[in-house]
Amino acid sequence: MSAIEYEIKNPSELRHAEEAVRMADLEAMRPLPRISVHAFCESETLQYVMERCANDRRMAKVSLRITSGGIAAAANMFSGAPTPNLIILETKANVGSLLAELAPLAAVCDPTTKVVIVGYYNDIGLYRELIRNGISEYMVQPVAMPDILAAMASIFVDPEAEPLGRSIAFIGSKGGTGASTIAHNCAFGISNLFSTETILADLDLPYGTANIDFDQDPAQGIAEAVFAPERLDEVFLDRLLTKCSEHLSLLAAPSLLDRAYDFDGQAFQPVLDVLQRSAPVTVLDVPHAWSEWTRSVLASVDEVVITAVPDLANLRNTKNILDALRKMRPNDKPPHLILNQVGMPKRPEISPSDFCEPLEIDPIAIIPFDINLFGNAANSGRMISEVDPRSPTAETFSQISHIVTGRAAIRKAKKGGLLGLLKRK
Repeated sequence: MSAIEYEIKNPSELRHAEEAVRMADLEAMRPLPRISVHAFCESETLQYVMERCANDRRMAKVSLRITSGGIAAAANMFSGAPTPNLIILETKANVGSLLAELAPLAAVCDPTTKVVIVGYYNDIGLYRELIRNGISEYMVQPVAMPDILAAMASIFVDPEAEPLGRSIAFIGSKGGTGASTIAHNCAFGISNLFSTETILADLDLPYGTANIDFDQDPAQGIAEAVFAPERLDEVFLDRLLTKCSEHLSLLAAPSLLDRAYDFDGQAFQPVLDVLQRSAPVTVLDVPHAWSEWTRSVLASVDEVVITAVPDLANLRNTKNILDALRKMRPNDKPPHLILNQVGMPKRPEISPSDFCEPLEIDPIAIIPFDINLFGNAANSGRMISEVDPRSPTAETFSQISHIVTGRAAIRKAKKGGLLGLLKRK
């Protein structure tokens, strides 16, 4: 049996493959702009899909309202109220009656309002007639959440717009897990391995160490961007960046205690928006804190990496962070996990396998404790690959850089490989 025949005779696998393609397209989708959307659902299925859309991070700026009902309910509601930017209508009307049912809504619809119809008839003639009459899109049930988001993006996202860069946030499950060190080494690795313009943003304004790790002393940095969002654009950001290597720039934290760093939930969003427009990859060093602004940052990025040390407090905190992020990012892949400082002498530890079992997640890397290697790198203001490029830890950082940028799949543990320590334990 050929591979093509096998795929055709296994529809469940084909559906899984189609869903994987949809999710891959979803990951590459730009966030939707600030628009208003009203969905009218005749079925519980579409209502569930729209609720999933409402919880997606790409819809953060969208004002979405969901109402039970069809075309008649929409026409009745908007007869005395202004129409939103987009109306999504589910209807079971047949080919002959659909246009007639749309007439009362067309009479009260604002000319700039877009309409997407979700129907039940796969009819090319109907599709062409609806498009000719000003309908933006006609979709046939069953539709999935990625389909709805893609339809909205095709209407409101400029196809000529520059692609957004990938944002990767690193956070420790507890203070002292080495999340900052790993973030800095990965940012350096991404910029060097792929010759990709990369920005490392240190979000720990009072205690950030990125400037120390790269032996830099910039006069300006992220504080100027956060406290003056009205001035922030690509030109202003470029003035705040410090060049660390050929392809790596640093948006440094002031690391001063001359003021209180209290922020509201959306304080860093303007900075993130400009960063994503400015470089193909942005690495965010997020401090170990749980506030509205850290939640907002973690909810909006493309990838989250959690760093943990194998003890009980880290296990509890990692479990709590994973549970919170799964609720905040229900349509995204689970966060990545890195176990750090494994094998510290004289310290009781939870084995990597026992640590990961209750989390139901495998680590993408296990980094052994090596005080000499990391200490020498920190004290000299250099990265691990600069201090000892042949070390297994340098190779581990290379593999992490491939994984978090989507350039390599997570492979099963092999002896001596990334997860070799897990197998030996």
